[in-house]
This record gives sequence, C-alpha cells and structure tokens, in this order.
Amino acid sequence: MMFSYTGELLDGSQASIRFNFVPLVQFSCTVFVYAAAYDPLDPNGNITIKWDIMSWTPDGYVAVVTMHNFQMYRHIISPGWTLGWTWAKKEVIWSMVGAQTTEQGDCSKFKGNIPHCCKKTPTVVDLLPGVPYNQQFSNCCKGGVVSSWGQDPAASVSAFQVSVGLAGTSNKTVKLPKNFTLLGPGPGYTCGRAKIVPPTNFLTPDRRRKTQALMTWNVTCTYSQLRARKNPSCCVSFSSFYNETITPCPSCACGCQNKNNCVQSNSKLLSMVGINTPRKDNVPLLQCTHHMCPIRVHWHVKVNYKDYWRAKVSITNFNYRLNYTLWTLVVQHPNLNNVTQVFSFDYKPLVPYESINDTGMFYGTKFYNDQLMEAGPFGNVQSEVLLQKDKNTFTFKQGWAFPRKVYFNGDECMLPLPESYPFLPNSAHQNLLAFSTFISSVIFLLVTVW
Repeated sequence: MMFSYTGELLDGSQASIRFNFVPLVQFSCTVFVYAAAYDPLDPNGNITIKWDIMSWTPDGYVAVVTMHNFQMYRHIISPGWTLGWTWAKKEVIWSMVGAQTTEQGDCSKFKGNIPHCCKKTPTVVDLLPGVPYNQQFSNCCKGGVVSSWGQDPAASVSAFQVSVGLAGTSNKTVKLPKNFTLLGPGPGYTCGRAKIVPPTNFLTPDRRRKTQALMTWNVTCTYSQLRARKNPSCCVSFSSFYNETITPCPSCACGCQNKNNCVQSNSKLLSMVGINTPRKDNVPLLQCTHHMCPIRVHWHVKVNYKDYWRAKVSITNFNYRLNYTLWTLVVQHPNLNNVTQVFSFDYKPLVPYESINDTGMFYGTKFYNDQLMEAGPFGNVQSEVLLQKDKNTFTFKQGWAFPRKVYFNGDECMLPLPESYPFLPNSAHQNLLAFSTFISSVIFLLVTVW
C-alpha cells in the first residue's frame, strides 16, 4: 500500500514523500508468528526427548527413550502424551517395554517372529497403571501423565524401552528418525529435528562405576498456545472490598462455539448416567455461562491491614467432563516479591529473570486439593494469600491490586479490560488511611492503660 505526502519546505519549494508500508507489515506479521512459541514467564521451558542406544542387536539396537518435561508450570494431563515419528529407512519395532504403539501395521512379510509394529510412522502411547510387572519400565505406566518441572521434578519424566530392527548396527549406519510429533494430550507442541549429542552417562546402583550409552540423540519440543487453540481456555474476574462492583469475565472470552451444546446448572441432563464420562475427542460439556470458558479464575481483594493486605483466589471448573489433576495457576503481580503466607495452596516463586520477582505458581496440596473436580458443587478450589506491603509501590488505585497475567495449566487466561476493573472511590483512600490511624491509636491507648 502506497501513501504520499506533499508539503512546503522552508525555502518555499514543494517536496513529495512516498511511503510503502507493505514490507513493514509483512515483517511485523512474521515476527509475531515466530514469537508465538516463546513464553516470557518460562523462557527455557521445553520437553526434551532423549534416545539412548544401550546395546546393538543382530539387525538393529535397543534404546531407552526418555521424555523430560522442563516446563516450569505446564504439565501433560490425562489421557496423556502421544509420541510419533517417521523412520528414516525400513525399520520395525520388534518389542517395547513401558509403552506401546497404537497400531501394528502390515507385518505380513514376516514369518514366525512378528514385530510389535511395522508402520513407517509409528504412534506411541504410555501404558496404564497396573500393567503386569514384566511390561513395566522405570518412569513408565502413568497413563501418559507427566508433571511439570516446577511442581514435581521427580514426576516430570516418562520413559520406555524399544527394540528396533532392520536398522543400522553401529554409530555410522544408524539413521535418526525424523518428523517427530508430540501431543500433550492435544496439539500445541512443535518438535525440532533429532540431533546427535554426547552419550549419556549412567551410574551403577552402588554409584562406584560410570557407564555410558553407545549413542544418544535429542529432540526438543516447544509449546505454543496459538497452535493449541484459537481461543483462550480460561478467563479471569475481579472484585474488591472497596467497591461493590464485580468485574466479570469478558463475554465469549473462550469463544461461543459451544453455546448451543452447553448445559444449565439445574438441567435434568446432569442426573443421567455417564454424563461426566470424557469423550475420545475431548469435546467438553460446559455449563452455560456468558463467558463459555471451562475455567474461571476469580481474584478478590479481601482485606487491607496497616502493613499487609489479603487476596482470595478461587478457581472454578465449568466442564462437566473433565477433572483437572495436578493443576497449576501462575500469577504475575508486582507484590508477589513479598508473599507472607498462602493458606490452602502450595506456592513457588518463578524467577526466570533473577532481577525480577513478580511471578509465582500456585498448585494444589497433595491428597487435599490437587484435583479440581468437574463442574458442580465440588468443582472449585480456593485459597487466600497474605502479602506484605511495599510502601514505595503499594496502592489500591488504578487496578494495581489485580494481576497483570494469569495462566491456568500453562495457558494464558483472558483478563477483563482495564477500564472495567473495580475502581477505588475518591474518598476510599482517605478512609483507609483514617481507619489504619484509628486502629493504631486504639492499640496505643490499650497498651498505655494496661
């Protein structure tokens, strides 16, 4: 698109200037799409899939495949991860321990010993808990559920063993698989090419001897919310003690494509057997709301003290078909650098940049509220947070007491527009100060009289 401007110079002559905006627009759009997979609150977060060849076989190798979730607050929920790739040659999978492929493929050319999978593009899933012991492998058999690194490092690993045939039998003849894909459990992850790295070292059980893999390669997968879904999956509402106004979630915050299939909270359909059973296509059954989000996070500014203030955080599930196990809530707020106490949730500060401490992760306490139940009377969890004031920055004005960003299970939630935040009335600031002064005077008098 061309724009021109003609004007008069200081010497009285005319000059014409033309602007071409096409290259600029194309460049800005390219930068936006490229940056979509970058998470500023977790800049180093990724899932790394490591292949360690442990031994050679007459026609291939035996490898241990380990999936490390290095994301601080994004985990893989049920029904779990699905890993796929394309073989470089005509490889087959003779056997697997700790996982299985979803399809065997055409193995008709084999006589006697039939491979586990003959597909050019195998799709692998984790085994379910409780499988026979001889099918288990370390860090396997959790139904594909993998915790985030920040929440539980020990549970952020999944692994299986695979025996590959019709493949190379040395470091020089092995061909790396390509076109890796990862569902966790839905779309959103993009995987790079396999890269050969230095062999992994292992310690024997007595920790006195070190061994190493015969060959190792890594695949790195990163997450983009834009690739996962076109609409947010959660929204945020606000309220405060100093204003009766409740700022709701924006209308159709998560899209209204499910508006015609939602269910009223008092519908008789909810008493039907199997209504809460998840579907294979993961289509939600949402409660009818104006925002049509599966998850709503509510932040309430509850109490103001002289040196502290208190907020209440509530998470409500509006999906009748899904429980959120090992849920996480990430909040960005400048006063999270001075959290005094979190009453009902576990809390961990996230400091991706050492000089800035304004982000924290809330998550459920094990065996207490680490599972957010489906929509209904028990489909919510809540906690209060006590924060110490910084007199140089603290204020209730201009929405300062509300979060800047909110993430649920790793996806950013839609916040209300700033102009709709509960505002501080003109007289409220003076009243708050007067009340604090009054309380201090009463305490001083009581101490003096006593």
